Amino acid sequence: MEEKQRPWSYKEIIIQCLVMVNIWKAVSGQIHYSIPEEMQKSSFVGNIAKDLGIDRKQLLDHGLRIVTSTGMIQYFELNFNTGHLQTSERIDREKICGRAEMCILKFQVIAESNLKLYVIEVEIMDINDNAPFFLLKGWELKISELSTPGSHFPLPEAQDPDLGINSIQSYQLTGSSHFSLDVQMGENGARHAELVLEKPLDREEQSDYDLLLTATDGGDPIRSGTVQIHIIVLDANDNAPVFSQPLYEVSVSENIPKGSTLSTVQATDMDEGIHGDIKYSIQKIMQRDSQMFLLNSTTGEIILTGNLDFEESSLYEFEVQAMDGGGLSDRSKVVIFVTDLNDNAPEITITFELNSVRENSRTGTVIAILNVQDRDSGVNGEVMCSIPNSLPFQLKKTMDNFYTLVTDRALDREQVATYDIPVTAADNGTPTLSTSAIISLQLLDTNDNPPLFLQSAYTSYLLENNPRGASVFSLKASDPDWEENSRIVYSITESQISTSPLSSYLSINSETGVVYALTSFDYEEFQEIKFLVKAQDGGSPPLSSNISVTLFILDQNDNAPQILFPSPPTDDSTGIELAPRSSEPGYLVTKVVAVDADSGQNAWLSYQLIKATEPGLFTLGLHTGEIRTARFFLEKDALKQSLVVLVKDNGQPPMSASVTVTVVLADSIPDMLTDLSSVPVSEDPQSDLTFYLVTAVAFVSCLFLAFLLVLLALKLRRWKNSQLCDNGSVHFDGAPISQFVGIDGVRAFLQSYCHEVSLTSGSRKSQILFPIGSCTNTLTPQQAPDKPGPLLVIGDSNTVTEEAAIHQVST
Repeated sequence: MEEKQRPWSYKEIIIQCLVMVNIWKAVSGQIHYSIPEEMQKSSFVGNIAKDLGIDRKQLLDHGLRIVTSTGMIQYFELNFNTGHLQTSERIDREKICGRAEMCILKFQVIAESNLKLYVIEVEIMDINDNAPFFLLKGWELKISELSTPGSHFPLPEAQDPDLGINSIQSYQLTGSSHFSLDVQMGENGARHAELVLEKPLDREEQSDYDLLLTATDGGDPIRSGTVQIHIIVLDANDNAPVFSQPLYEVSVSENIPKGSTLSTVQATDMDEGIHGDIKYSIQKIMQRDSQMFLLNSTTGEIILTGNLDFEESSLYEFEVQAMDGGGLSDRSKVVIFVTDLNDNAPEITITFELNSVRENSRTGTVIAILNVQDRDSGVNGEVMCSIPNSLPFQLKKTMDNFYTLVTDRALDREQVATYDIPVTAADNGTPTLSTSAIISLQLLDTNDNPPLFLQSAYTSYLLENNPRGASVFSLKASDPDWEENSRIVYSITESQISTSPLSSYLSINSETGVVYALTSFDYEEFQEIKFLVKAQDGGSPPLSSNISVTLFILDQNDNAPQILFPSPPTDDSTGIELAPRSSEPGYLVTKVVAVDADSGQNAWLSYQLIKATEPGLFTLGLHTGEIRTARFFLEKDALKQSLVVLVKDNGQPPMSASVTVTVVLADSIPDMLTDLSSVPVSEDPQSDLTFYLVTAVAFVSCLFLAFLLVLLALKLRRWKNSQLCDNGSVHFDGAPISQFVGIDGVRAFLQSYCHEVSLTSGSRKSQILFPIGSCTNTLTPQQAPDKPGPLLVIGDSNTVTEEAAIHQVST
């Protein structure tokens, strides 16, 4: 019997575990803690705030949080009040790690303020929380009575999920002095107990024995488990079964279906009859594995009854026993290797993500942090993460299975406003499995584009004499930015036109860019206006651009020709030009000079001779205005020639001016005066016409006045007769005449008419004058109508004046 080791007390183990809560920071940036299993929820693990060098009061400001993976249980949490790392679930080391020597839970903590990751390792220390136990409640063992003392017989092995000192340390056998225990240490440190026959057996003396096997661990307190051993003494059986091989190794794929035969064990027994009948059974198997396999007790076939999963367990091992009818047996070990298949696609977990970023963000800006996991192993678990090369982003692997998505080059919202970034994680298995995730990123606008005009310069035309407020032209600028950064305000750069500011002539609509004229332009004053228009956006700071605008004023035919020579007379007389009688045809008598303030065809002047005393005697240049003789002068030609020249422009409609040129046929001024004094007065047809018109007007006026006098006389007579009939005598003295004026509406006709008609032609003048008398609306008894005076006619060699004086007639 192996000497028992001194068990450790439970308190000593707890103190040891607490002392082992040591912390160190490795070169890789990992933080390590050690805690015992089965701690209560919210138990202290470590002062993570202190270990990370962060003030516990600023944990929330740093955005410290634990990165969780999809489908994984999170056993720890952060206490933001104390800065401690504490448990969030009860931790069972045996459930998580099985019989692994080291049980380490690994997770990551991210600080969002600086996007830094910390790897945290928590080692789970084993405590004695499991008692040893046997899979079977009872064990039956058949031993031949021929067995010699010292023979060894296998016993069921107890199991304890704990490790080390907390696992099985010893076995005890009680119930009979015929048997003892032989405890041996296996290669992996496990203890195996065998039953040793101490004294010969005699079936006839005692056919069976009941023993109690106790397994004890070394924890504090000590825990134990028992199993009943029932021994049946058999008749002699001198040959034990023998397996064909001591170890059976099988490799199967994890997707093998239920009911498949994994392997077949085989043993032989040289005995005959019942002593040669072999029964197979599974021995020494983990409780969780016992439901995965079934051993056919007759054929030795190992049949799969559960689902194999490489990710849960890649190795199964147990022992099979072959026992004959005489109680002799043999054991062999079976090892089943589960080969991995690529049956798990990678999993992508986005631990940090930005939904929007400004377009002027610097290269290398972190957009997202991703964690990629694949439950497969080996090549099947090797994962590569990628994004399309055409996108302006780069995926960098930081540590373990973490990737950081950063900007790779400058971003421009005006080209692409929103990105849907596909992230693909693919493993290296066959066939390859992959998973995709979409990261949506919106670019926020910055004011990086100034307004741009559609043209490099603008030219517009405006007809002069435009109405005030008329639209001159419009211009347009565009800005590819967004919202306020693209709202354009138009303005005219202030400058001077002549001595006045430009703002007194033109204005611009700040929103539409339409330019309006504030005044009516005159081509003769302005032919063109040059100015700058500024387009400025609403960004901060604002951006702007200027454009040159030239406004041409177009001419209208709004100015009549002006005759410069001969100059217009101031005394209603015309200038006199001399033409020698000896002039030959083509002789230049004079030249009419005229100008037009307009331009272009509106200023193209043409000259026409519309009236002449002697038609055909003179010619007028159509475009030069030169008056020349057309033939030799004759004796019968009048000495005084009147020429009416019309000057007309080429506008639409045309405008014109006329001038009368008097040409005297004489060699010198003294000759001209002598010739004019001897010239008899000739009746001018125009003067006769004037005379007739004046006479007609005077005659119509006399008829109207006569009608008024007759009407008045009739009224007075009627009134006088009515008075004589009433009173017999009539007295008008002292009676105001206004009492008689309004009778039957006669008063409405009592007015004074004053007419003056003056007709002038050349140097001869005829006038008809009606002298203006006093005008009154009442007639006194002393006043009586006067007869109209005679028509006064005054005439001379150049003028004839007719004057008619009509005295005032009042009623």
